[in-house]
Amino acid sequence: MRLLLSFLSVVILLSACQSSQKISSKRTAMSFAKNKVIAHRGAFKKNNLPENSIAALQHAILLGCAGAEFDVHRTADDSLVINHDHTFFGKDIERSSYADLVTKLLPNGEKLPTLREYLEKGMQQKHTRLVLEIKPSNVSKERAVVTAEKVVALVKELKAEQWITYISFDFDVLLTIKKLEKDAPTQYLNGEKSPKELKDAGIEGADYHYSVFKKNPDWIKEAKTLGIVLNAWTVNAIADMDWLLSEGFDMITTNEPELLFEREKLFQLKK
Repeated sequence: MRLLLSFLSVVILLSACQSSQKISSKRTAMSFAKNKVIAHRGAFKKNNLPENSIAALQHAILLGCAGAEFDVHRTADDSLVINHDHTFFGKDIERSSYADLVTKLLPNGEKLPTLREYLEKGMQQKHTRLVLEIKPSNVSKERAVVTAEKVVALVKELKAEQWITYISFDFDVLLTIKKLEKDAPTQYLNGEKSPKELKDAGIEGADYHYSVFKKNPDWIKEAKTLGIVLNAWTVNAIADMDWLLSEGFDMITTNEPELLFEREKLFQLKK
């Protein structure tokens, strides 16, 4: 009898622990914003913040953007850093050491952010996705692929997978990511591949310049039929924002997130 009671006590205790874990899991579940606003290089423009800075990321989060886009390069000594251009204060990032690059500061006093620092800051919240662009290499195709491998390794190390959407102009970079992490959301930027081609390659999104979709309007319907995510860059004019909203795009990448929030709100009111 005592043995039976002891067994039942263990079962009850395990059940209570599992229930507690479920509650804890629910509390930490992601609740990403449902709007369409992707802040291009962070939300930098209105407050004159440096593009791709931690400050621009934080402002995109403060605004409640669905995503904050940023650009990743790899230095000569394998540091992953956040910057749009291939150069930083005139220095070629791929051919410079990180120590050499951080001798110059961003206009707001920040140093050139590393990917680790950027992700750690972005993971402190659960409503803005981190739209991670891996830049093509000016050195070689092979170097870009290795950069992709190192980026995915760091994302996994930090357990940041839930926050990340990967984008690139380099199709091989995206294919490399899919090999390493098959469930990783990916979007192609270059604009020459049809939604069917993306679907066949296992790429989830078409993130093209809005002019591509205006030249190929049939791709919009094709993407929706195939379940390909529709994103467009870099959309700053009201007329273009309104057109993309009317076409039912999933995301719109912009330097003017505040304006796009206003247009999205008006669009919803008119529906």
